[in-house]
Amino acid sequence: MTTMRIRQIVFAAQDLAANRSLLGQLLDLPTPFRDPGVAEFGIDNAVFCFGDQFIEVISPKQPGTACGRHLDRYGDSGYMLLLQTDALDREMQRFATLGVRSVWTGRFDDIRAMHLHPKDVGGAIVSIDQPMPATAWRWGGPDWRVQPGAAGRQRVRAITLQSPTPQALAERWAQVLGLAAPVAQGVGWQLALDDGLVHVLPAADGREGLGGFQLAVAEPEAVLARGRAAGLAVQGHQITLMGVRLQIEALATVA
Repeated sequence: MTTMRIRQIVFAAQDLAANRSLLGQLLDLPTPFRDPGVAEFGIDNAVFCFGDQFIEVISPKQPGTACGRHLDRYGDSGYMLLLQTDALDREMQRFATLGVRSVWTGRFDDIRAMHLHPKDVGGAIVSIDQPMPATAWRWGGPDWRVQPGAAGRQRVRAITLQSPTPQALAERWAQVLGLAAPVAQGVGWQLALDDGLVHVLPAADGREGLGGFQLAVAEPEAVLARGRAAGLAVQGHQITLMGVRLQIEALATVA
């Protein structure tokens, strides 16, 4: 059985420098990696290490990019999800059977990746990546390390998709990703990944996309306090950043 786990989440933002600084301060993250390879897509980026996962912010550097079109349509928002598998060839066979197209493939000595066509999946751009070895992650840069102590156990626990048709989107994700059938939960649906979840909720604004991330952090109250000090919208344990709802949870309460 293959694994399928959240390894990296991506925000799109008009102002990379400001949002890179804000995100780093909010979550008390180490200096991000700037990947020169993303110039292929006409963008600039910053990739932060978060436990053994990664949080990326991207911004267009030139006209006519997919990122730029996304920002023109939605503004600062959630953009992409990178899932790690241990059997990319098997995943690709399923994509071919389902008619799921690729918009980009990459093959390197330490990772293989395939970006799925968003119209064939829905909700977000999804990349399926197989690093070699499994603990590696090329997109985090050559020098990334898991932080010591509790910070090294921080993680992206779940993502939230929103859609006018949440059940149909949840069923499509299950089909494309080879997951168990979605389970009804409240007004939405839930999919189980390895060590993570996908929540699919009705879209109050009618827009389909990435609406939220659940983050398990070492010091949730400190994160919330920094959010308030930065002038971000904070309600309970939720912070809105770059148009995305961040649900901030303590490590001990997220099993």
